Amino acid sequence: MGVIKINQSFKTKVTPDRMFKALILDSHNLCPNLLFSSIKSIEFIEGNGEVGSIKQMNFTEAIPFKYVKNRVDFLDKENFTCKYTLIEGDVLMDKLESIVCEVKFEPYGFTGCLCKVTNEYNPKENVEITKEEIENGPIHLSKAIGMYEVVEAYLLAHPRAYT
Repeated sequence: MGVIKINQSFKTKVTPDRMFKALILDSHNLCPNLLFSSIKSIEFIEGNGEVGSIKQMNFTEAIPFKYVKNRVDFLDKENFTCKYTLIEGDVLMDKLESIVCEVKFEPYGFTGCLCKVTNEYNPKENVEITKEEIENGPIHLSKAIGMYEVVEAYLLAHPRAYT
């Protein structure tokens, strides 16, 4: 079947720079505090967040997965763009070699942004996975969007955070 690509975008009422700082640059500190029922911790295995760094996200018992490791492949702090690859973890379901995620925050209106997310699901050799399996399964992009919405709510409630 090959690579399956899924795009999604959504609007927020928070500026691109604040969303980028909170969700990309400081997610290891912010997300375990905001999403404590789902995320136990996020720690750097290698590096400190720059390109080549590897982060491990550890989930609580409320999530059907234990952990996932992400490698930062591209980081553009001026244009609020990031690309990373999920390289390890039970979230890959023994079917996927990796999931490549590209996130871009663009200005929208006076104080908001448009979040564009593209995921490329790369199956293991000789393994077939369908778009329907991904869309109906536990690894669909919409699951991550929930995290973005929680961060947006936090930033709206704390207008001086990540300025």
